[in-house]
Amino acid sequence: MTALGTDSAALDIPPQRPTDPSPVELVDVVKDYGELRALEGLSLSLAPGEFVALLGPSGCGKTTALRALAGLEGITSGRILIGGEDVAALPTNRRDLGMVFQAYSLFPHMTVRENVEYGLRMRRVPRDERRERAREALALVGLEGREDRFAHQLSGGQQQRVALARALVTRPRVLLLDEPLSALDAKVRVALRDQIRRIQTELRITTLFVTHDQEEALAVADRVAVMNRGRIEQIGTPEELYTSPATAFVADFVGLSNRIPATLHGRTVTAYGTDFALLGEDQPAGEVLAFVRPEDVLFATRGGVPGEVVSSSFLGSLRRTTVRLEDGVLVSVQHAASESTELGRAVRLAFRGGPVSAAPR
Repeated sequence: MTALGTDSAALDIPPQRPTDPSPVELVDVVKDYGELRALEGLSLSLAPGEFVALLGPSGCGKTTALRALAGLEGITSGRILIGGEDVAALPTNRRDLGMVFQAYSLFPHMTVRENVEYGLRMRRVPRDERRERAREALALVGLEGREDRFAHQLSGGQQQRVALARALVTRPRVLLLDEPLSALDAKVRVALRDQIRRIQTELRITTLFVTHDQEEALAVADRVAVMNRGRIEQIGTPEELYTSPATAFVADFVGLSNRIPATLHGRTVTAYGTDFALLGEDQPAGEVLAFVRPEDVLFATRGGVPGEVVSSSFLGSLRRTTVRLEDGVLVSVQHAASESTELGRAVRLAFRGGPVSAAPR
């Protein structure tokens, strides 16, 4: 295995005995804080070895759901099953979980090795076995040679990898990750995100990952559950959520969408002379906002809707340009970086006409 010289370097994962993955199920879980209902009959299933991300805005209940699964929050009603056993009444230390949080929470007076061994010491694992398992866990996260350092001698990314090794060393049935990357800078965050996914795949450990960052969720998870107001709006693969959002909330929250004024008749949404099929459930006819992805808008050589370029951003292999239509509506177009668009240029836009989500205006 090659150790990391920097937090953003590529990693090779060494061989490791896989854990026995356990299924996880939350069944009609309700959590009340006085008169505030944080979880509204939440149901969620994770298959053995599956990586599921809980995604949603602040206050949607995603962290409450993870803390309920961890036993850090009691639930008002419902069931929490791990490996088919209802653990809702069990304390955290009886649930056999590994947890990594945004705060690294390393013991400052302990070395890296001692931090990683701590959970094994609490389980009275013999010293030689503790040392070997800590060595394996640190190798897994690319921290060989740093066993005798203290937390203040490590970068933020390295500290978070120590926290990950500490969570994995006990070989838990389930791994819980609560915004573990949000305190890191962008480059380190991407590198550690990819490392977590490789380790999870290598160990086949059932994992629940909480984040408000849709790019993180879509990049690493087998399935993503989008939460809103204590409920799951939709759960599916990243591709399903992006291409076939079940609700206007999901369409608006996952990815970037233009909000286009339109009319709805039956299952047909019409905007600027283009018909779109309606995604999701039936809605009453009338005026709506259609959620159209920037990549589904084109520059037209003739016909189309006239407008004027008001901004354009270079994004590497592509460019995103904002056009103000004659009626004042702003529309983002995603196109090849080689296609130049000067500010103030008169253009015409056309729509591909694929399926869209819509919400009442």
